[in-house]
Amino acid sequence: MTTFWIFIALVLIVSLIMIWVPHFRQQKLLQAEEAGVRKQTNLELFNERLSVLEKELQDDLLDQAEFDALKKELEISLLQDMKNKADDSLSAAKPKSLLWPSLMTVAVIALTGYFYQQLGAYEDIANPPQASNPHEGMSNEQIMAQRVQMMEAQVQQDPENSQAWFGLGHAYISASQYNHAIAAFDKVMELVGTHAELLGPKATAMYYQAGQKVTPEVQQLIEQSLALDPQDPSTLLLVGMDSFFNARYQEAIDAWQAILDSGRSDVDRTALMNAIQSAQMSMQSETGAMPNDDNHNPMKKPANAATTAKTVSVSVEVAPELADKVAQGDQIFIFARATQGPKVPLAATKISASELPATVTLDDSTSMGGDVKLSGAAEVEIIAVLSKHGSVKPQAGDIKGVVDAVKVGDTTTLTLNTLVQ
Repeated sequence: MTTFWIFIALVLIVSLIMIWVPHFRQQKLLQAEEAGVRKQTNLELFNERLSVLEKELQDDLLDQAEFDALKKELEISLLQDMKNKADDSLSAAKPKSLLWPSLMTVAVIALTGYFYQQLGAYEDIANPPQASNPHEGMSNEQIMAQRVQMMEAQVQQDPENSQAWFGLGHAYISASQYNHAIAAFDKVMELVGTHAELLGPKATAMYYQAGQKVTPEVQQLIEQSLALDPQDPSTLLLVGMDSFFNARYQEAIDAWQAILDSGRSDVDRTALMNAIQSAQMSMQSETGAMPNDDNHNPMKKPANAATTAKTVSVSVEVAPELADKVAQGDQIFIFARATQGPKVPLAATKISASELPATVTLDDSTSMGGDVKLSGAAEVEIIAVLSKHGSVKPQAGDIKGVVDAVKVGDTTTLTLNTLVQ
């Protein structure tokens, strides 16, 4: 938008220059012409009179003294005429007044505004259309097929490019062309040798080809890959995914946590932490277990001021209007979740509804596992669910309460005041 207005300003400036420059140029030329004509006329008169005096001197009508005096008078007269700023003979050639260029300026500005208002597309400039999406109207399958074609063309141009073959293998997996993906990873290993980072993707392609089952061949590749690199992310992702799908949640957590613990920078840590959270929540939904079930004490107090700075003390109570919906056997799950970054539980505990009202302390001893802990957060959100089904996931009939934000090291009160429908 700024560029457009700069362009408009430049056009107006050029137009005004075309109006005003000729005006000033004409004025200057007329002044020069006036001065030149006046000078020429005065010189001609001077020469004529001087010729007359010289003629009279030759005819002895004037002596030398008279001639010199008259000549002196002519010269003085010439100088006075040169200084004279007015010349009546040129009055008809005076330049035009400022009225004409001023009227032209107003007319140009007015016409520009009028035509832009009537014909311009200023609304389109104020709200420019979004750049067209090259994949607009294409399905995901069509987009993936196009990507595969481009990468196939790349490897045809450079058959020895291992990186291109590696990328093509992953593209084949995304396009569900598992046979081709296996062949692509075999080609990469032919070029660069057998490595864990190649065995893992090949095992993944074979896993999907077998209908998401770990066949003996897939298991052999997994073992071979982990023997070469126990922290290979592609292989551990496959192990974790298969364990999760088969409800072996702790195995999935262990596999994904191993990737986080490896400290690799080429993995999506947020996605892994979310996956771990999902596994933990699924596991807890089945068992109702919490991290500190073995040593839980709802009235637990921090040992000293140093630990207080890394804890959150929560007083839990139920809203009076919902008190009649609480049964003695109900369980209350309490979570602390970071307000910034990935929304994963940093600490959790549970108490019995019979203990209400109660005060619990969340700290690193109630961590959900992983490399993110309560002590590493500045501010957390507290969520509590009074469950009638023994599941941490809120269900109809449960009661929920939330504290939007509390600083780590502070205390807060959480009221269970929302009936889940």
